[in-house]
Amino acid sequence: MTELTLIFIFLFGLIIGSFLNVVIYRYNTGQTINGRSYCFACRMDLAWYDLIPLLSFIYNRGRCRSCQSLISLQYPLVELATATTFVLLAWHYGLATYNLANIFLTAFYGLVVSILLMIAVYDLRHKIIPDDFVFAFIALAFISPFVQYVGFSLSAFTLLANGILSASILGGFFWSLWRYSDGRWMGFGDVKLVVGIGLLLGLSKGITAVVIAFWLGAIVGLVLIVAKRLDILARISNLSLKSEIPFAPFLVLATLIGLIFELNLLPF
Repeated sequence: MTELTLIFIFLFGLIIGSFLNVVIYRYNTGQTINGRSYCFACRMDLAWYDLIPLLSFIYNRGRCRSCQSLISLQYPLVELATATTFVLLAWHYGLATYNLANIFLTAFYGLVVSILLMIAVYDLRHKIIPDDFVFAFIALAFISPFVQYVGFSLSAFTLLANGILSASILGGFFWSLWRYSDGRWMGFGDVKLVVGIGLLLGLSKGITAVVIAFWLGAIVGLVLIVAKRLDILARISNLSLKSEIPFAPFLVLATLIGLIFELNLLPF
């Protein structure tokens, strides 16, 4: 893959990431996604040069050009995450061959990844997974075998059957956690999310993704315990051990690892 191709994909990912930020911030607020962008502090309409992905944030040192209020780190982080993931997808699906099927497959999974990133960030911000996002993800995950095999082949239906089995097992497990804890251990949005993950990754990689997600959650939990003992949390944020930490970001990160790197911890 040429350096020029990588640069183009990275820049395209930055643009898509900027759009994802707009959707995340404006979803369920009554605002349309095509309205003018503005500073949340001083309400000043932003000029085009304030909206260049990543560069505007760096140039303005993370502050509004008008009122100098701090701009959320979500903007550059989502842009960088989207751009980096797009490059990794292009690498994984062999976009260097410029094969039409590979280009279509990369574009399809780019859409899947974009929805997953919106789910993770929205859950971090609001502690809820919107049905519109998760149902779109489930629908794309359901048709992914037919996209992968370009048509209604026996291989596609076999892969779909494996995905349905995975979705049933993972969904059932998470539903049990949600049901018997009255939602304290797991939200129902997570139940719907793992259904999509099962459909997308299949049984072995789906279980692997869930295991990795629990590991990541445990690591973050340990970090919070250490930070609490060192009295770090009170100094840097309002986060505490009693804070509700959403699980969707861990599930999304583990899913991206499984999707891009084909990680599988199971012998089948």
